[in-house]
Amino acid sequence: MIARFQRMRGKEVFYPVGWDDNGLATERRVQNFYGVRCDPALPYQPGFTPPAVGNRQATSPADQVPVSRRTFADLCRQLTERDESAYAQAWRRIGLSVDSEISYRTIDERVQAVSQLAFLRNLDRGEAYQAEAPALWDVTFGTAVAQAEIEDRDTPGTFVRLAFALPAGATDGPHRGKRAPSSRPPGTRAAVVVATTRPELLPACVALVAHPGDERYAELFGTTATTPVFGTTVPILAHRLADPAKGTGLVMVCTFGDMTDVTWWRDLHLDTRPVLGKDGRLLPEPPGWITTEQGLAAYAQLAGRTAKAARQVITGLLHAAGAVRGDPEPVRHPVKYYEYGQAPLEIITTRQWYLRNGSKAADLASALIARGRELQWHPEHMRTRYEHWVTGLTGDWLISRQRYNGVPIPLWYPIDAAGRIDHDNPIRPREADLPVDPAADTAPGYRPEQRDKPGGFAADPDVMDTWATSSLTPQIAGGWPHDQDLMRRIFPMDLRPQAHEIIRTWLFYTVLRSHAEHGVLPWRHAAISGWILDPDRKKMSKSKGNAATPMQLLDEHGADAVRYWATSARLGVDTAFDLAQIKVGRRLAIKILNAGKFVLSFGEPADGAAEAVQASRDEHGTAEFGGGRITEPIDLALARRLATVAGQCTSALAAYDHATALEQAERFFWFFCDDYLELVKARAYGEHGAAGAASALATLRLALSVVLRLLAPFLPFVTEEVWSWWQDGSVHRAAWPDGAWLREQAGPGDEAVLTAAAAAIAAIRKTKSGARLAMKDPVPLLVLTAGQQHLDALAAAGDDVRSAGRVAAIELRATGGAEPVHHVVVQ
Repeated sequence: MIARFQRMRGKEVFYPVGWDDNGLATERRVQNFYGVRCDPALPYQPGFTPPAVGNRQATSPADQVPVSRRTFADLCRQLTERDESAYAQAWRRIGLSVDSEISYRTIDERVQAVSQLAFLRNLDRGEAYQAEAPALWDVTFGTAVAQAEIEDRDTPGTFVRLAFALPAGATDGPHRGKRAPSSRPPGTRAAVVVATTRPELLPACVALVAHPGDERYAELFGTTATTPVFGTTVPILAHRLADPAKGTGLVMVCTFGDMTDVTWWRDLHLDTRPVLGKDGRLLPEPPGWITTEQGLAAYAQLAGRTAKAARQVITGLLHAAGAVRGDPEPVRHPVKYYEYGQAPLEIITTRQWYLRNGSKAADLASALIARGRELQWHPEHMRTRYEHWVTGLTGDWLISRQRYNGVPIPLWYPIDAAGRIDHDNPIRPREADLPVDPAADTAPGYRPEQRDKPGGFAADPDVMDTWATSSLTPQIAGGWPHDQDLMRRIFPMDLRPQAHEIIRTWLFYTVLRSHAEHGVLPWRHAAISGWILDPDRKKMSKSKGNAATPMQLLDEHGADAVRYWATSARLGVDTAFDLAQIKVGRRLAIKILNAGKFVLSFGEPADGAAEAVQASRDEHGTAEFGGGRITEPIDLALARRLATVAGQCTSALAAYDHATALEQAERFFWFFCDDYLELVKARAYGEHGAAGAASALATLRLALSVVLRLLAPFLPFVTEEVWSWWQDGSVHRAAWPDGAWLREQAGPGDEAVLTAAAAAIAAIRKTKSGARLAMKDPVPLLVLTAGQQHLDALAAAGDDVRSAGRVAAIELRATGGAEPVHHVVVQ
């Protein structure tokens, strides 16, 4: 809509089409569609035929055929090209106004080179760094994920209360200072009780933590406790993040159960005792810190099990050991998932690449907040989401992924004589050699046979997060870094249209990368749309089975009808799918066809008429109508209203408020059809002479021309069709209606004349309908009681009102009343 509007204003619009075709979602779709999985150890298989072609239910890796990394990437490209072809067909059907000759894919060679170059420049400036640290890990995809890609899902769980033994002679923790009787079994040591939903992480426990102001545990801070079953010693410490009202107020800190564990681990300088592997299973070998015979025997029953299975086993062991206090308590609590994942995220310590995003640097965070305030947000309140995201970041942007179909991290590492990989001194490619695939290409200065050998080199095994490339889409589309002429002309761009849920990813990351590389915003405006909801107000999703198929809607109702529903949605507001609204759009499109046929059916005014219409052409080839031809007061009033509506639509679209522009144009169109056409029809047929007919025809054609252009961005197909019946060229290259020019044509026109005439004809219709008369039946008398200004306005349109309402006479009665009163006399 905005692109079409700006073209009609005489601007050249740069609107490329981009395909985001890498990432974890693509890989999962390929696995299910073709029945394969990637095994990087396998050699390339040219001419490979996948075992299945078509959508299938998710299968386990054991059911999928292993293929090489290159074969898997080939299949990813094949499927994305197939999917993109289907999307492109839908976009063409719906009239999306992109320039299909300017396109890019986030996985092609040119884009890979851009993404790798930007990463290397981030590295040069110290914005990219590598670290071994706890990271959110999706066990299904087998990769780390970033903070922006996670979501909380309400998940059932169970609080289990575990007793940790205190040193001999100690008093039960929760009763310290209260002298309450102990509830522990006779003959057992004093204990403190911890409530946890993850007892399977007990072997990874490194501390117990309570709030420093919690008097129940004040005397225990600085002492130790012993884990049940495993018999390891852990400190009891204080930290402000412990919630005295949650559970028993005492928290089991494990490495790692959640991100708060990571915070405690860092702040309190705790040991690292991981027990979960990257596959989401407990490690097969017992950890070195478990030394008791009972502990080793217990761990042997957990080894190799999934977290869920281990939870059941350890709960039984804890009951057998008498370490469970009270009955389990069912709870529902938020659990973090990768947005496309099926299993809860775990936290695994791994080596990853990060980009600095302001989470650890107040000056960068402040600069990014300032960038957000430079940006013009539509609607404005969406800026708050951006600022909340920036101020709420808890870690830098993790950009490396342990996957296969993506832009490779463009680095290698030297291997010393002892076979150790030196991650601190990466080997980088020359910019002229980009893109590179370190897994296939040889590091500069080395021979291929030195790969993974002492004294040789090792490739960085990871690819970049899809957002690390998508965050560069302005630069990619602008031809950076080689096409400097294009970049100068289009960068920074004008508009980023996107949905609100990816403010934290696509918008924020794009601002971050542009700020780092260019020191400016990537665009001046951001138009933020909402979600499409199903009739039950739930987000539409293919995975939930509640998504409507665009092609089916287009086939059944037509593109203009679907566009009408979509463009009625306001920015920043979630919109429910409404078939009734689509039907309204179809009715509007049909009415445009019928109105166009009716207006054009009158033909040109008769030659020789004193007020004959003479068309003049502007530089866009659009038929406009010169002054001195529209003479009747009601016609001049309509021209005045056209000027008003054109101005309203122009202002709305210039402010990226497409819904208001459509609303104003549509409201005028229905008024034009329902009232004005009926009011001037008789005069257009010549019942009031040639001059009156010429004025009516000039106004009808002027109104049709303006209305078609105002509605063209929204309903491009029907407006183009009607335009072609009487104009040369495309309506989408015609000049946008000029409100100032229309006001000139209106001259002394007063909208009050139009308002008075419409009110009178509405009163006549209402009376006829109440009296069960046909609209063509005559009316002897219309009496209007109103102020003099309103009487004068109706008198100016009296002939048209009498003709349209079949009124024999109109009587005007002056009064001081504010509201006009219509009295229609019927036989």
